[in-house]
Amino acid sequence: MPIVLANNLHSSKFDSDNVSPFSTASGCSSSAPSSIARPQLVSGTDPCDAIRRLIGSNGSIAISDLRAIQRLGSGDIGSVYLAEIKTCGGGGGGRVLVAAKVMDKGELEGRNKSARAKTEREILEMLDHPFLPKLYGCAENDKLTCLLTEFCPGGDLHLLRQRQPGKRFDEHAVRFYAAELVVALEYLHVLGIIYRDLKPENVLVRSDGHIMLTDFDLSLKSEYGCSPTAQFVRGPRPSSSPSTTSAHRTNSCNHFPNCIVPGVSCFHSKRGNRKKPARLGGPTDGLEFVAEPVDLRSMSFVGTHEYLAPEIVAGEGHGSAVDWWTLGVFIYELLYGVTPFKGLNEDRTLANIVARGLEFPKEPAVSSAARELISGLLVKDPAKRLGSTTGAAAVKRHSFFGGVSWALLRCEVPPHVPPAFSVDGGSSGELTDDSSAEAPVEYY
Repeated sequence: MPIVLANNLHSSKFDSDNVSPFSTASGCSSSAPSSIARPQLVSGTDPCDAIRRLIGSNGSIAISDLRAIQRLGSGDIGSVYLAEIKTCGGGGGGRVLVAAKVMDKGELEGRNKSARAKTEREILEMLDHPFLPKLYGCAENDKLTCLLTEFCPGGDLHLLRQRQPGKRFDEHAVRFYAAELVVALEYLHVLGIIYRDLKPENVLVRSDGHIMLTDFDLSLKSEYGCSPTAQFVRGPRPSSSPSTTSAHRTNSCNHFPNCIVPGVSCFHSKRGNRKKPARLGGPTDGLEFVAEPVDLRSMSFVGTHEYLAPEIVAGEGHGSAVDWWTLGVFIYELLYGVTPFKGLNEDRTLANIVARGLEFPKEPAVSSAARELISGLLVKDPAKRLGSTTGAAAVKRHSFFGGVSWALLRCEVPPHVPPAFSVDGGSSGELTDDSSAEAPVEYY
C-alpha cells in the first residue's frame, strides 16, 4: 500500500523526518535547462548551501522543508520527484531544486529489496565525481526513505536519442557521451563498485550538456578490505583493434592549446593500497593507471534484458567485465537506434545474447573504429573482452577515442545543451512511493 506525502508537508506526522547532509557534496550545478519549458534557476543557487543554512538555523531538515513540484518517473524500488527546498530563501537566491527518490520501507522489506536500497545509499555517499550524482542528504522515518540528489533538467539519453534525426546520434556525440561514461565507470571500479545497469535511460543530461550516470540499486559493492589494488602499468594494453600511439595521450585540449594531457588517470581510489610501478626493461610508452575489481564476483541475475552480458544470462558468475559489455551495447544503440541482440521477446533476446553473432546494419554508415570498439566490447567470453584485465586503460587507448583529452573532458563542448529550464508556480499535488503507478516521463 503506497505511502503518500502530501505536498503541504507541514503535517505533524512528518515534522520529525530529518535530512542528514553530507559534507562531501560540492560543486552543485545551478543553471538548469531542459527540452520542455519549466522553473528558472538562478545561477549560483546551490542545494548544498541551502541545506547547510537550514541545518544552521533549525539543527535539521524536515521533509516539511520540501515541496513536491513534479513526478519525474519511477523505478523498481521507488519513485523520483522534482522537489524544492522551501525555506532556503533569503539573499535573493533562486529556487533550489533537487531530485527526491522516495522509497517505502515496508514495500522494500516485503519485496526483499532493502539491501539494494541500502547499497545505493552507501554508494551515493562514496561518490565525488563530475559525471556521477551528488548526494545532498537523506531523509527517513519509520515508513519512508528519501534520497536527495542533483536534478538533471536535460532528461535522459534515451529520450534525447528519440528526438534525434533517425532516432540516433552521430559519432561525435556518441564519442562524447561514451568518453564521459568510461571515466565514470573507471572511478566506480576504482572504488570496488560494479555498476551493472548501464543503459541510456540511466544516463542523465545536466544543464550544461555533460552527463550524470544514475540509479545504483543494482550495483555490486565490495566490502572494506576487498577493494581493488591500484597500480601503474607500462606498455600497450591488449585490444581487439590497433591501439592508439602515445601521441594520443599528449593531445592538446581544444580550449587550452598549451595544456598537455597526462597519460595517468587523475582518478584515485580512497581505499586500497597502490603498488609501485613495476620495473620493466626496454623502452616504454608511458604509465597508465589501472584499478579494476577483478576479484569481485557475483552470481546474481540482474540488469536490463537487452543489455545483459552473456555470463549473466548463462549464470556463470560475473565481474567488472559486464560493465564493458554494457558499454558496447550502449554505444551500438546510440549509433544505430537499436540494441544488437534484441529478439521478438525477452527469451529470444537472451538466446541471441548467448548464441548469436554480432552483426552491424548497413545503414547508417559507421566508421571502422566504432565497429571495432563495439566488437571488442561485445566479446562473449569475458576473459577476452576489451577492458576485462586492465579496464578503462585498454578502452581509452582504442582508436575510436583518438584525440580525446581524458583529463579535460569537462572542458569539451557538449553536442547538446538543453534549453532554458523553468518551473511554473508551485506544486503538482503529491509525492508517492508507489513505483508501480504510471508516471509522466518527460525527463527521466
